[in-house]
Amino acid sequence: MTALPDWMVLPPEGLTAERYEALPEDVCRRVEIVDGAIVVNAAPRRLHQLIARRLANVLEESCGTGLAVATDVDLRLRDIPLLNRRPDIVVYDSTLPDDALLRPQHCHLVVEVMSPGSVTTDQTDKPAEYATAGIEHFWRVENVHEDAAKLAVFRYRLDPTTGSYASAGVSTGTMVVDHPVTVTIDLGELV
Repeated sequence: MTALPDWMVLPPEGLTAERYEALPEDVCRRVEIVDGAIVVNAAPRRLHQLIARRLANVLEESCGTGLAVATDVDLRLRDIPLLNRRPDIVVYDSTLPDDALLRPQHCHLVVEVMSPGSVTTDQTDKPAEYATAGIEHFWRVENVHEDAAKLAVFRYRLDPTTGSYASAGVSTGTMVVDHPVTVTIDLGELV
């Protein structure tokens, strides 16, 4: 039997922000922290990475100077208990210094590309967490059929009355949106 690495052995209160920030970068790239517990994520499939990269590139071209786009970065949703996610794509304020911690108030859009191993997390857990944190827009990219070329983007906007996401539409084929960025995307070109 293999022993757990020291960084996975947690105190009863869970992993703190300070202990997380002391972890090696190669460890942080593959984990998310939910209520202080370490969640190890499998490496995404190539198709997942391809879709995320191409969508991020299109968004970046459409952002202008006030917004920036990052992929697979730490997003600190809460300090105690620590809630740290790694969205596939984040559109955020470009004025944020590179060494500053990315927090919900900097984010305009968070995108998750759903994989077979992340269905519950991407459909239920993360949208609830992002909404509770106050992120105005959330998109989830799914394969609606077994055909990888048939993508759907489920778009949500934060309802200020309920504090939860309300549907802003579902796009297949060509997606045309004007919030939080103005962009037209041929979803077939992402695969």
